[in-house]
Amino acid sequence: MSTVQNFSFITQDGKTFTNQDISGKVCVVNYFFTTCHGICPRMNNNMKKIYEQFKDNPDFRILSHTCMPEVDSASQLKHYADSMGVNTKTWVFLTGRKDSLYNAARDSYLLDDNKNPVQNIKDQFIHTQFFALVDKDGNVRGEIFDGLKEADLDKLKEDITILLKEKQGGRSNFANNIFGNSM
Repeated sequence: MSTVQNFSFITQDGKTFTNQDISGKVCVVNYFFTTCHGICPRMNNNMKKIYEQFKDNPDFRILSHTCMPEVDSASQLKHYADSMGVNTKTWVFLTGRKDSLYNAARDSYLLDDNKNPVQNIKDQFIHTQFFALVDKDGNVRGEIFDGLKEADLDKLKEDITILLKEKQGGRSNFANNIFGNSM
């Protein structure tokens, strides 16, 4: 299992957003970039189905981190969020320092291999269709979900429902080990 490490990113509205902002919330996390013409539009259209099902629950959030902060400024993310037609209090789009974003993907959310051999951060690029699920205590729970597969999306919805019913400090039997990272 992994616990979300302290972070500080910038929202689509130019405001600071930290791990404290998700305390007590069930979150689905992904990485994308706004100018992607490959998997990102399909992935975020599927994420919107998750959003539509849970958007009215005050204990639910989606965190979409950019993997291209040099392109995805707060204003660029705002434009993207507006084009998605979502409430950005529920679905938050985040940018920040590339090393911080990538470290969160690898060490907090386990969405990329933390043994990535590329040493220079400028040469690194995370482009993944995977979603992570974080419980109210900030722990990554369940499996990593493929945002392009309907069966994974159905399982994600089931797991979100279970975690929303849990009290903070509660535990169900979920495990995460897609890249052989710690459990």
